[in-house]
Amino acid sequence: MRHISPALISPNSSIFLSTTPRLKTMVSIKFRIRSMSSHIVGYPRVGPKRELKFALESFWDGKSSAEELQKVAADLRVSIWKQMADAGIKYIPSNMFSFYDQMLDTTTMLGAVPSRYGWKGGEIGFEVYFSMARGNGSVPAMEMTKWFDTNYHYIVPELGPDVDFSYGSHKAVQEYKEAKALGVDTIPVLVGPVSYLLLSKRAKGVKKSFSLLSLMDKILPVYKKVVTELKAAGASWIQYDEPTLVMDLDSHQLDAFTHAYKELESSVSGLDVLIETYFADLTAEAYSIVTALKGVTAIGFDLVRGPKTLDLIRNGFPPGKYLFAGVVDGRNIWVNDLEASLSTLQALKGVVVTDKLVVSTSCSLLHTAVDLVNEKKLDGELNSWLAFAAQKLLEVDALAKALSGQKDETFFSANAAVLASRRSSPRVTNEAVQKATAALKKSDHRRATVVTARLEAQQEKLNLPFLPTTTIGSFPQTVGLRKVRRGYKAGKISEEAYVEAIKGEIAEVVKIQEELGIDVLVHGEPERNDMVEYFGEQLSGFAFTENGWVQSYGSRCVKPPIIYGDVSRPKPMTVFWSTFAQSMTKRPMKGMLTGPVTILNWAFVRNDQPRHETCYQIALAMKDEVEDLEKAGIKVIQIDEAALREGLPLRRSEQAFYLEWAVHSFRITNHAVEDATQIHTHMCYSNFNEIMEAIKDMDADVVTIENSRSEQKLLSVFREGVKYDAGIGPGVYDIHSPRIPSTREIGERIEAMLAVLDAKTMWINPDCGLKTRKYSEIMPALANMVAAAKLARIHLKSLWK
Repeated sequence: MRHISPALISPNSSIFLSTTPRLKTMVSIKFRIRSMSSHIVGYPRVGPKRELKFALESFWDGKSSAEELQKVAADLRVSIWKQMADAGIKYIPSNMFSFYDQMLDTTTMLGAVPSRYGWKGGEIGFEVYFSMARGNGSVPAMEMTKWFDTNYHYIVPELGPDVDFSYGSHKAVQEYKEAKALGVDTIPVLVGPVSYLLLSKRAKGVKKSFSLLSLMDKILPVYKKVVTELKAAGASWIQYDEPTLVMDLDSHQLDAFTHAYKELESSVSGLDVLIETYFADLTAEAYSIVTALKGVTAIGFDLVRGPKTLDLIRNGFPPGKYLFAGVVDGRNIWVNDLEASLSTLQALKGVVVTDKLVVSTSCSLLHTAVDLVNEKKLDGELNSWLAFAAQKLLEVDALAKALSGQKDETFFSANAAVLASRRSSPRVTNEAVQKATAALKKSDHRRATVVTARLEAQQEKLNLPFLPTTTIGSFPQTVGLRKVRRGYKAGKISEEAYVEAIKGEIAEVVKIQEELGIDVLVHGEPERNDMVEYFGEQLSGFAFTENGWVQSYGSRCVKPPIIYGDVSRPKPMTVFWSTFAQSMTKRPMKGMLTGPVTILNWAFVRNDQPRHETCYQIALAMKDEVEDLEKAGIKVIQIDEAALREGLPLRRSEQAFYLEWAVHSFRITNHAVEDATQIHTHMCYSNFNEIMEAIKDMDADVVTIENSRSEQKLLSVFREGVKYDAGIGPGVYDIHSPRIPSTREIGERIEAMLAVLDAKTMWINPDCGLKTRKYSEIMPALANMVAAAKLARIHLKSLWK
């Protein structure tokens, strides 16, 4: 970790914000007249060309200073505020920027730093902040998990009865002041106190009976201090994000909202208070609670993913309160149907006072790409169908103006023409694919033999030791490797030279694994830019952007493909590389595929047909690939479904249907292979315990699954008596941290696993792929992993004697 100057971590200034004179001398932002009723829940902070990513990684590598990182961040904030102001948005958010994620920022605001990070009070600086997010040489990172049903991750707070909350970061106030100095009066955004606690976990050693909500009265004083400082700085609005309101909450959890906002009422006196919800409908009970909150003057609803909330609103909305109507999709990149959205808004005018109806995005635009203006290679027709975050600002503004009687007929007419173009385009529909998908409903596509019998057939073929070792798939993507891929894509490197370079990389990865003593190998995926994009580029119905990056966590960004039409596989996609890799070794070589549910959930999916129909189409394409790999002699095939849990609907009433078609899609891909062909799948960074029955129903031969960063929470499901007959590899070390676990540490994890799992079906592997790590990190970590596995085998043999 780069040394931070003490001068940058003073009690009166947060290192999260630039304090340089540069901002003080900057002229105020010029903007056009704002519409009276427009709002943005949040905005991407990574930058249109991933400026934040590169600045973070440069700082982490010690190549740039804290001041240089702060300057990049300040420039991004200014650019975002200017963009919203120029688009005419009235209610512009601040404190939406983060160096890692907004939950971690809230943890720092509350001073809820686990003791292992050595924070002694004062303003929390980068060293402690990034240690919590990424770990350091001696201390592991905090747990990371998915933000609701998105591919965005957050750092999970660790709380218990002994946490001493204190005001640890003034970021929210300083960012508000920064915007105001530029001439923009913003709405500061805070993660609401109830959602913060409900999304936290009990710290290690804290009893399960401990209620996290019992900490409410300990955190509210900090919230009150923040709000008091915001008022003193001139804020007239504050936004509390309370997305947990869309969950199935019990009466105790719902009562927490009433208690929290009653306690906050005195501190927010004189402020307009917006409670923002998103990602799903509210229950009638939750709607009743939130609309009755005193001191809350505005409520935001996601009317894209929560259209049933409209019925609740129609049946009654408190007079005098603002309704922030989220009609512009913050989760996808298709142009808005402006007439349909305007119709929804006009219907609400009969329920809500006109000047208190605000047009908004359905959620933060953090989950979509930044700006379509940076896409130079998308063809004109497809480009016209899309709206990234920057374009969604204009849609919000156009709807707000239309709602107030200033409808831009030209803008609306152009929008209608684009929608008609998409509906009638021949590139969208493939009748053969539609027919094949419809036929899938006649079978549930299960393998003919039970998994225990298959494992015996596979062991006879593979002859693996107890506790076989493997990795998840990818190996580090070096600077040289990325340069080769870029050169080939740009036409600067011939196909022949490219193939030879990739072959050389694969040969090296195979050699490394053999020298380490790993039992089931991978080819390292050097030919792949991304585990979804790589396949989408070879499937019909997909399109790709140059700069459509979306933040996944920290500096990690993904570039989701766009599924615009019916999906099929024109030719084999991985067979050449897999068979080459297998030719380099006598050990089993895994064929590596991304599963249909993960491809679906990690793409911008067409919204003109049900998601499950698109997933079945992808499953059929991957089925062809699986069968071609088997014919080519690949006996271990991994079909990653990292995002299976991610797509689980937030409301229990909708989960059974999702799991039915998601699990069915996975089975479609591999139901026809021979018993001796071993099918693996991989899952990571989600709470899997509640869907273990669905994981079993997938009927994979081996599942590798994240386990170490969550402090082996996965094992609790087996301690409670769940029987799992297939092979299972709970991860033994966290690859999203640069720290290198010792042989002893990994051995202790293996020992804990063996206490609840059958040694005859257990695998040893990292939590996830190694793509984002360096060779200097993975080589000793994998060596320690193999050494720990060998020691465990020796121990088992002595017990069995």
